[in-house]
Amino acid sequence: MTTATLTSPASARRVLTRPRGLVWTVLRLHRTALWVWLAFVAATAGFLLWLTGPAADATQRKLEAFGYGGVLEASSSSQTLFAFTSGAYNDLFYDPDTLITLASFAVALFAAGPLITRELEDGTARLAWTQSVSPARWLAAKLAVPACFLVLGNSLLAALYHRLWDAHSNLLVAGITPRALYFSLGPATVAAPLLGLALGALIGLAVRRTLPALALSGFAYFLVYAFRGNHWPFQGRYTQPEPYSHSWAIDTSGAKVADPGCYSDRHCLAAHHIARFGREYLPSPDYWPRQLLETGVLLALTALAVTAAFAVLRRRAV
Repeated sequence: MTTATLTSPASARRVLTRPRGLVWTVLRLHRTALWVWLAFVAATAGFLLWLTGPAADATQRKLEAFGYGGVLEASSSSQTLFAFTSGAYNDLFYDPDTLITLASFAVALFAAGPLITRELEDGTARLAWTQSVSPARWLAAKLAVPACFLVLGNSLLAALYHRLWDAHSNLLVAGITPRALYFSLGPATVAAPLLGLALGALIGLAVRRTLPALALSGFAYFLVYAFRGNHWPFQGRYTQPEPYSHSWAIDTSGAKVADPGCYSDRHCLAAHHIARFGREYLPSPDYWPRQLLETGVLLALTALAVTAAFAVLRRRAV
């Protein structure tokens, strides 16, 4: 007598759609890090949407009422000891960039520590190699799974940041900081943490001790970050052109006139019959050449680090 096992369509779909093999193993083993990353992306995306929406209202009103003088007044109205905790919109605008940079550092540390070195120290990796998993497949899965989540998450954040720039970059005080942000947002935002992932994996395989690997990977990514900030072809603060800002005023007749420079002097505004102001940063023709060149260099360095990681693994796994 035979017994038939019935499987519901819902459970069959769960079995079919659930990742299998090494992918599922990596997801299960590092599920805490995955949830932290998803929470970070969700929180940062919400922060960017808030900056695009209601957070900009007060400063936008000051711009329309007083022009660039209103932007300057709004930027100095809520200063605290640290810009990250300031309530001024000009400072809040850059906070997501700081969060994304810190996340890239965290990726390098995660790759060097929990992702690679801890499994080497615990013997989990060698146990997997004695089964049906080759060292090369093991490392490929370790790098590919987090890389997919990094690309998807950072692509979303970069797109939202570009939307924020297009909507409200006119509310920023002119200077080095807005041009540094302008020339760094884009594909390079996605490529930078991939380099951190590759560097962390390479250092973890070479050092094979968690604490030294964490320290060295953090220092290595700090060097990359410092080089990006000060040297061509990366988006150095002092090597890129100024994205020009254009200001104008609208008088009571509806005509577009030059900004009279009244700042918050209402008598001056009334004398010039100013109804409202406008301002924008003009697109730079250097943006895409610089952004694509930086992205290409970062991806090339990532490929070199990954190749070196596989070479180190091949030598150490025998």
